[in-house]
Amino acid sequence: MNSTLEATQPWRLRLAELIERPRTQFLVMALILINAVILGLETSSAVMQEWGDLLIRLDQIILGLFVLEIALRFVAHGWRLLRDPWGLFDTLVIAIALVPASGPLAVLRALRVLRVLRLISIVPSMKMVVQSLLSSLPGMGSIVALLGLVFYVAAVIATQLFGAAFPEWFGSLGATLYTLFQVMTLESWSMGIVRPVMEEYPYAWLYFVPFILIATFMMLNLFIAVIVDAIQTNRERVAAGKAEGQEETSKSTTSLSGTNQELLLQEVRQLRAEIRALQDRIDER
Repeated sequence: MNSTLEATQPWRLRLAELIERPRTQFLVMALILINAVILGLETSSAVMQEWGDLLIRLDQIILGLFVLEIALRFVAHGWRLLRDPWGLFDTLVIAIALVPASGPLAVLRALRVLRVLRLISIVPSMKMVVQSLLSSLPGMGSIVALLGLVFYVAAVIATQLFGAAFPEWFGSLGATLYTLFQVMTLESWSMGIVRPVMEEYPYAWLYFVPFILIATFMMLNLFIAVIVDAIQTNRERVAAGKAEGQEETSKSTTSLSGTNQELLLQEVRQLRAEIRALQDRIDER
């Protein structure tokens, strides 16, 4: 029997329903939050000296509960769980935590905190935001390409204009790109870079001000617009799916009520026929 047929067995359906119940999801969420606090406390040497053994045991117990939850989900859904991106994400996070963090794999010990990211797959609002970000990647790619083009043109111009006087900031194309990235983030752009440049080139503001307006404000707003549009699209899609589900439910309820009415009418007709037959027999006597 294949996994699809096994997943349709009644006990598997009941198990899947039990796992997806709000109380179960709330319990998993509480365990994730507790585990996040434990992982944060483990970064303190003073806390580990006093409570280290207890925290490690609690962490192992919670990890065991996570493994049990993933195992039950595999029992309920079979290998189809790995076809779901969120199911695959949860499985990978737990699998990383099970890898022995010793020797060359000691870096994986720091990755245990990834278990906290499982909140994304449990909280619907977080899941919608992440899905919207992923769906907006194509639009973001176009904006990133446009921003890269702007950066390249601006870097070539700045290297030619300011490279001789300020080789540390604009001496090469790579140094200029990094300097312009700092200017774009508005980190010490005025006192740290632009004003020193203006002491040598008084009209340098004619270059930097338009660059900031284009690279910082216009591009940032484009990023925000793409993300907001993706979130709105996903919300409309979810709302449309709920409306279709309610419509199908109402149709099935209407058809069921219509079938019940027909059955009731048939029973009434049969009762009338039986009553008439009884009256005819009484009249004959």
